[in-house]
Amino acid sequence: MPVSVNEAALPHVEELSVRADELGVLVEDVGGATLIDAGLNARGGYQAGLIITRICLGGLGDAELTAMKIGEVTLPAIAVSTDQPAVATLASQLAGWRINVGGFRAIGSGPARALALKPKRVYEEIGYRDAADVAVIVLEADTKPSVDALSFISERCGVDMENLYAILVPTNSVAGLVQISGRVVETGIHKLEGLGLNPTRILHGFGVAPIAPLHRSSEVCMGRSNDAILYGGITHYVIEGEDEELMGLAAKAPSSTSKDYGRPFHQIYQEAGKDFYRIDPGLFAPAQISITNPETGSVYTSGGVNEEILLRSFGIKAV
Repeated sequence: MPVSVNEAALPHVEELSVRADELGVLVEDVGGATLIDAGLNARGGYQAGLIITRICLGGLGDAELTAMKIGEVTLPAIAVSTDQPAVATLASQLAGWRINVGGFRAIGSGPARALALKPKRVYEEIGYRDAADVAVIVLEADTKPSVDALSFISERCGVDMENLYAILVPTNSVAGLVQISGRVVETGIHKLEGLGLNPTRILHGFGVAPIAPLHRSSEVCMGRSNDAILYGGITHYVIEGEDEELMGLAAKAPSSTSKDYGRPFHQIYQEAGKDFYRIDPGLFAPAQISITNPETGSVYTSGGVNEEILLRSFGIKAV
């Protein structure tokens, strides 16, 4: 039987609850479901963001705080690793469920997607499905979910409300910015999948990305957090295949291959009329991607960190 991402994530959810005061999160019952607020009416922080990143990965990966030098500035960063990359990232971490119930809007990610099959094609491609009786979802939203919204999620997942755990992380919160940068490995896998690679051939994944500075505006934080990966994310994958194919994938995968590359994401977003669908999908990739062939030992790397755009996006000024 495959590992249940919902059951594997549950110990991390319990850690958030048990350490709620220390981690700056608020835990409450909403219609029977457990809601953990990590940044809306709660302070949250780096440690909560790390735990939420592990939850997003379905308990099948790790996340640690580190540091990254951008120009002359050293910034906090997150390092993520997984030895079950297809399931941890695409079946769990991918922000693949858009929720709109009674005015509550959120982007859903995490293990619950593997119960609701959002989107179904991902699970068919990698041959994975969860059958747990508990559901764990991470909601990127600026408002608190209603009972109706949580009931909708539990129904789609096929679990009782009492077995639903929802973690709320607004984009303009420290925990939210941490867990978004923690998607650096997933972003690269999603790009490689779009280039025709079957993600089940990826044996291991590692990545590091800076954590964007906090801003009160959700839209500014959205731009900065995208830039953290697009212009600052560094990834490494171990992938089965022929050298020629892997070399070609590495060359095409970084964000710098996109026609929209070269400006802060907030600017790109505004120029696109705030319509994500008008932005080149090829832009959504780490700044640098390296691929190792485990048979030949060959390593192919392409792309690089763009310090100038990161400093501009993050509003960093020398004084």
